[in-house]
Amino acid sequence: MSTNPYEKVGFYDAAIAAGRHRAIVGGRWEETGRIEMSILREVGLLPHHHLLDIGAGALRLGCKAVPYLAPGHYWATDASRAIMLAGWRAELADPARLDPVQLIEDARFEFPGIPDQITHAIAFAVFPHLPLAQLKLALTNLRRFERLDCFLFTVFLAPNPVALMTPYRQADGVVTHHNRAPFHILAEDVHQLARSCGWRVARREVMLPRGQALFAAQPVRA
Repeated sequence: MSTNPYEKVGFYDAAIAAGRHRAIVGGRWEETGRIEMSILREVGLLPHHHLLDIGAGALRLGCKAVPYLAPGHYWATDASRAIMLAGWRAELADPARLDPVQLIEDARFEFPGIPDQITHAIAFAVFPHLPLAQLKLALTNLRRFERLDCFLFTVFLAPNPVALMTPYRQADGVVTHHNRAPFHILAEDVHQLARSCGWRVARREVMLPRGQALFAAQPVRA
């Protein structure tokens, strides 16, 4: 049985109906959105670039990225299109800057309909809820974007192989696990997985909500 609440039938519908579209994407809405935008700008995101927000939820990042980017340059995916549309209706200062067709339901990291000109991608607080195989799938399928310069993603880390196999309390207090969500993994496994998919990754030293670790990945091209 899955312990991931996002997989429960009716989870999104109930939350949206209750006006809880912000709460179910992890809380700390304003703080986390600012952090996401900040780290993207630190890796070089400029208004003319094209951003893919993976696991965008209720547009916590989108409500900041859409005004910053040129119109049409923000794309988002999530397992629930309904939660993205809830954010589009409630959180954008100027909804006309984002065509809702650019909010694409995608639970399998296949990125259907996403244009080839994507230059930056981010998956913030997505993979802590998923088995490691899903990160591999995302890394593999992102390779098709030939203009992609940087992919930012977060995970929870265990400090060593012994801690990996037991529940581990992160710096921000959340307890993570090797066999159920929220998941933790080893840093060396992140690097090995990335190399196997044609990426090089580097951890960026920044304090993130819940004690997540941030990695920046760049595709290895001939």
